[in-house]
Amino acid sequence: MTTTSDLDYAVATFEGDGLIPNNPDCGAVHYRGVVEITGSDPALAFEDLFDTNGWPSAWRNGIFSHHHFHTSAHEVLGIYSGRATVLLGGENGQLFELNAGDVVIVPAGVGHKKVHCDGNLGVVAGYANGDAADMCKPDSRLYESRCAVVKAVRAPSHDPVCGKDGPVTAHW
Repeated sequence: MTTTSDLDYAVATFEGDGLIPNNPDCGAVHYRGVVEITGSDPALAFEDLFDTNGWPSAWRNGIFSHHHFHTSAHEVLGIYSGRATVLLGGENGQLFELNAGDVVIVPAGVGHKKVHCDGNLGVVAGYANGDAADMCKPDSRLYESRCAVVKAVRAPSHDPVCGKDGPVTAHW
């Protein structure tokens, strides 16, 4: 069982900006080096980890290069190949350097986009509690209603990396 004391991680929160709700109540979590990248299908290690902890794996692909967010679900991303610079929190947010083996947890409402990548970027994604994720782009006309939807998303019972313990269960 992985515990937070075994891992290097950082937490960041983001206020809404009038276009993207973000989620000041739930911090985005960047775990470094969660999975050792080995074997012919390194994505399986992330899928197993996420599935075990109640964040069922939903897809494999990359990260969009435009700002987007999900109002209906918390998302976890596991990087199984390549390297990416990702902007969380909208235009005034924070850059994160994601490497193969890393995990980033993106709370409902938090804007994210790929700014740059090196190598063949491979990502496994899952959603807390198996919730279905919508796809939203920044829009000032829908801002208030989207903020309300984000606030209604239930907190997960498990952290996708550490299970019942971890930053998600401790702080959300």
